Amino acid sequence: MGIFKTRKNKKFTYTPQHFKNDGEGSPFEMKHKFDDFRKTVGPTGGIKSKFQNAFEELKESPDRSANRRVIIIVAILILIFLFIIEFDLSIFLPNS
Repeated sequence: MGIFKTRKNKKFTYTPQHFKNDGEGSPFEMKHKFDDFRKTVGPTGGIKSKFQNAFEELKESPDRSANRRVIIIVAILILIFLFIIEFDLSIFLPNS
């Protein structure tokens, strides 16, 4: 057991006694309905590759208004955080 390694979930190949496989897959398989459309789901290399995949998915998203909304919300949260820690924003303004 490593400190930085995450454990993978166990997978069991349970098939009921009277189940006929028609090529549809197991009815007991638990899967999110959006997993087929995302690249960020599943095992990836590390945190850098997760961020790269998330940004690529954000760029390829057809809904521009949702992307803009997310960026505005993140910017507002960053400004609130800077206000809480009393960061001096005047260093970005030109001296007069």
